[in-house]
Amino acid sequence: MEKQKEISFNYYGLVSFLYQRIQSRMGNENLEIINKNLEICESDESLLRFIKQQELSEIEVVVLLLAYIPAILPNFLSEIVSEYLPEGGEFPEFGGVKGKNHRGIIPTGETALYILAGNGIEKRTILINYFFNESILFKNNIISLEKVPEGEPKMSGKLILAEEYIHLFLTGQELKPELSQDFPASLITTNLDWEDLVLNPKTLDEVKEIENWLTYKEVLMNEWGMGAKIKPGYRVLFCGAPGTGKTLTASLLGKYTGKEVYRVDLSMVVSKYIGETEKNLSKLFDKSIHQNWILFFDEADSIFGKRTNVRDAHDKYANQEVSYLLQRIEAHPGLIILASNFKNNIDTAFTRRFHNIIEFEAPSYDERLQLWKKNLPENVALQDSITVEELAKKYNITGANIVNVIQYACLKTIGYKKETIQRQYVLEGIKREYAKEGKTINIIL
Repeated sequence: MEKQKEISFNYYGLVSFLYQRIQSRMGNENLEIINKNLEICESDESLLRFIKQQELSEIEVVVLLLAYIPAILPNFLSEIVSEYLPEGGEFPEFGGVKGKNHRGIIPTGETALYILAGNGIEKRTILINYFFNESILFKNNIISLEKVPEGEPKMSGKLILAEEYIHLFLTGQELKPELSQDFPASLITTNLDWEDLVLNPKTLDEVKEIENWLTYKEVLMNEWGMGAKIKPGYRVLFCGAPGTGKTLTASLLGKYTGKEVYRVDLSMVVSKYIGETEKNLSKLFDKSIHQNWILFFDEADSIFGKRTNVRDAHDKYANQEVSYLLQRIEAHPGLIILASNFKNNIDTAFTRRFHNIIEFEAPSYDERLQLWKKNLPENVALQDSITVEELAKKYNITGANIVNVIQYACLKTIGYKKETIQRQYVLEGIKREYAKEGKTINIIL
């Protein structure tokens, strides 16, 4: 027995508890519901830190370890069971299933129930209620039960520990979700600072309101007792022409409040097949609901656009998608930012639910002047025949256009080995920006 313990990951203290429970099958059903001596090795710092931070109960620790162990010891449960059933045989109350590639036993909800409550119906009922109504492991989707075929017991589903927590416990590093069909969003960051964002004062003040919510929402909801009076989360619409700073603003909000910003790829969300759009959105919201992320829906018109009159079945289901979206964004506890070129493109059902609608106007002369000054290289001058004042006055372009013009002119300057940024290169760059937007401008180079 001692030798078996050494093989079977004994420093978690879980193995002895499993042995006791299986021994109870041989006639001792008086085992306590949990093992008061359950311990975790201090060398597993990330796991130990997580358990302490989340203030997990001993029952939750047992379930967490059960869900985690297949990732590090695939034979853990198989060896314990085979010791008591060396010739094979049925052990249905223990639960557990085999995976497609995993050769060991993968614990199920039934496994957790048996280990914690044996065959006691009353204890099992209490535990099931605890798992689904009280335990933060299940409420926060840290652990989930795999869906089972219709007609099979719900608790026969696999205990699934979310991938990011497996990665955290194994490596000590947070796992950043990658763009995929299961998570149609990508992380966006910026190396710029608030000082680099050029907006008119009114717009900047409204953006600072969002920063205040991100910084003080816990005080508002908990310490001030507003959690029962106002809906969770914060919803805001950024509207304005492309290149006016909407994406940069979202990135800076995340940077200065310590929150990750994920830009949702709507091309991966919207589907022509009935029910698929809702399914894709459900995956996104389920993944992010407890992560404290900022969700940024760029070019949101395609999914948050105005509903149509119902003319056929397609219109009916399109309107159902909007209704589903309304439910999810209202229930989401974090910050959701929608970005659109035109406010009027967004369905009024959504606009009524926004905490704020922020207009990102095209930059004025003063703002264009700041943008030219901030983005030109500090150690290379403009040719004497052109000034930033002239550029800001003559050409009504956005911040993104200005950055593109400067990049073009700088590369031409380097390529042609010039000492200063030539007037010709800057004007060529401006002409290109107008052409990209289908506009014509008469510029004498």
